Amino acid sequence: MKIEKIEFICSSPSLQFCPKEDIPEFAFIGRSNVGKSSLINMLAAQKGLAKVSGTPGKTRLLNHFKVESSGSAPWFLVDLPGYGFAKLSKIQREKFEGLIKSYLQKRENLALTFLLIDSRLEPQKIDLEFMNWLGDNEVGFVILFTKTDKLSKTQLSNNLAAYQKALSAYWAELPAILPTSAETKFGKDEVLATIEKALRHCQ
Repeated sequence: MKIEKIEFICSSPSLQFCPKEDIPEFAFIGRSNVGKSSLINMLAAQKGLAKVSGTPGKTRLLNHFKVESSGSAPWFLVDLPGYGFAKLSKIQREKFEGLIKSYLQKRENLALTFLLIDSRLEPQKIDLEFMNWLGDNEVGFVILFTKTDKLSKTQLSNNLAAYQKALSAYWAELPAILPTSAETKFGKDEVLATIEKALRHCQ
């Protein structure tokens, strides 16, 4: 798959304001500062598409981008707010968590969710809890390991094994894990191939 055209459609403060067009959606979510915007820009081959910021928690709305790609019908890429904002008040955190969970549970044309994890970190409780929530609510997801260019092959292999071991305590069948790097474009073809495969199942 090759993305031929991608355009920003809207930013929605709640599910009811999301686009009414009934086409498959692929959501991207992760903890703040995981490199989500950089990865989206890498996939789209547009540097300024998703706003990159050094300030965690920049994305606070549901951002829809309409994508036209070779060999498939149009689809939406959805940039979701992150979770685990340490600097937000409890009320603000609950608001964002409610927005995220409402979308993931109720958006009928959601085809697949990509959960971004910083490959440099050991398994984090907040990420494992979110994965288990996705599983409990039957939200299909793939794990994208980000920033793999910051690690050696041995370090990456060890961190992947650590995550698989941590997940095996909760999951009989582990979710797919794809290593990626926004800097080197590593994993781009695999992510787009995963989307293409899911689109075929939506037809």
